[in-house]
Amino acid sequence: NRLAMFDLSLANLILVLAVGVFTASAAVWDFRCKRIPNALTLPMFFAGWVYQIGMSILYGWEHLGSAALGFLVGFGLLFVLWIVGGGGGGDVKLMGALSVWLGFPLTLRVLLVSTLLVLCVTVIVVVVNLMTRGVRSTRSKYLATGKTPAGQKPVAETQDQKVGRRVMAYAGPVAVATWLVIAWSLPQMERNLQGGEPEQLRRPQLQVEDPARQFPMTQETSGAADRAAPDDTSSAEADTESTAKESP
Repeated sequence: NRLAMFDLSLANLILVLAVGVFTASAAVWDFRCKRIPNALTLPMFFAGWVYQIGMSILYGWEHLGSAALGFLVGFGLLFVLWIVGGGGGGDVKLMGALSVWLGFPLTLRVLLVSTLLVLCVTVIVVVVNLMTRGVRSTRSKYLATGKTPAGQKPVAETQDQKVGRRVMAYAGPVAVATWLVIAWSLPQMERNLQGGEPEQLRRPQLQVEDPARQFPMTQETSGAADRAAPDDTSSAEADTESTAKESP
């Protein structure tokens, strides 16, 4: 049940491959098309529940609870941002599907790291645009002023216009954050699985007998042996002297 080359359990191997391919595909799709299709996120969402049910049967039902809590946090936060106009619907579905696979602790870490990445890249892009395009041009490109030009009727901002104002696609930072978090957390994940592994799935461990235990030599025994040697020598010397005296 393990991949000997990387010493990964089958459960973690499935997680790494599924999440890695999913986030990479979503990042490429979002970068090229500015959208993440339901055909990618929905199958991953349902497959995540199947995976967590299997994990719960093998290792404990806390995995299913962690997946549910992770979904509430990951999907819920981005859904609120989408409601207020701070994100896209594809980003909501991306985190919803991903959080089921990751569970609650990893979802929190991915949200934190991806947010830091977005902030850092946004600051860099805005500073570069201020230096090359000026304040007015940068403001009109990335900020919605809510003002309507004179002589024109007020028109609500379209979804495409909102997407066009985004500094970067969100799926990219999510993918990078997911890879970093999994790489950092994988050793602990392996230890957790080994601790909760059923008896029939555990690897047999080779036990090597200590030679000192097979042939114990206590301090008292060695001391007795050391004391016995002089006694034998003195007895032999006494016999030799007795023989010399008896001989004419």
